[in-house]
Amino acid sequence: MHNNVETLFANLWQDYVAMTPSALKVHQLLGDGDELINDHVAFRTFNIDKVNLEKLAAHFLALGYEEKGQYNFEQKKLKAKHFEHADDTKPKVFISELLVEEFSAPVQAIIQKMVDAIPADAVNKENFLYSGTHWQVSSEEYQTLLNESEYAAWVSAWGFRANHFTVSLNHLKHYTMLSDVNEKLKEAGFELNTSGGEIKGGPEVHLAQSSTMADKMEVRFSDKSLVIPSCFYEFAQRFPLPDGKLYTGFVAASADKIFESTNVGM
Repeated sequence: MHNNVETLFANLWQDYVAMTPSALKVHQLLGDGDELINDHVAFRTFNIDKVNLEKLAAHFLALGYEEKGQYNFEQKKLKAKHFEHADDTKPKVFISELLVEEFSAPVQAIIQKMVDAIPADAVNKENFLYSGTHWQVSSEEYQTLLNESEYAAWVSAWGFRANHFTVSLNHLKHYTMLSDVNEKLKEAGFELNTSGGEIKGGPEVHLAQSSTMADKMEVRFSDKSLVIPSCFYEFAQRFPLPDGKLYTGFVAASADKIFESTNVGM
């Protein structure tokens, strides 16, 4: 496991921009060369002991993170938790896991085969959170997963890595409104996730979020290559609670729509 938060996030970021070339463009567009503060980084996994949410979380708990919230996504058959570091300039971490037993037998079998292929000690290695896939699936298996769970299909193609990074609007120098960020992105030719509206949430739930649609990248499956959605970039604006402190949690109804930024058909 990593002994340093900065190194871990630097490695995650390098892996993420390799999968998400547009992220660097977004970065330049909004940061004008300044460092952007990340609101949170998100990960996807399965609720199978070997690689479940807790196994991923252990990497962050070892670096001083603490569990702060739990979420259920019944429609997508997911559970999630979020973690925060005492130093609030460190990104929050959002980890979700697919409830594998709620899917059809063929889907469960493909997922189990993927997890079985992961070396037993892989999950404790310091690079696990950006280690990608440890298995081979066919384009047909990818399609089988996709028919039931976009989330499962994404993990089958991309494995373990940041699903998205998130720009903290509260730390941007030149913007005070999420709608202005969205306009700037659209002017520059970026496609936004419009599921549930361009902006999900708002001051009334203390969190507003938007995101780009995922980049498309070529993935080599066991039988052939396909160009499919990779990762996306999210933008979050947090609003103060009655006590004046910024809200640090997540809003399940909004996150539900953010998951769709990697949808194939959008």
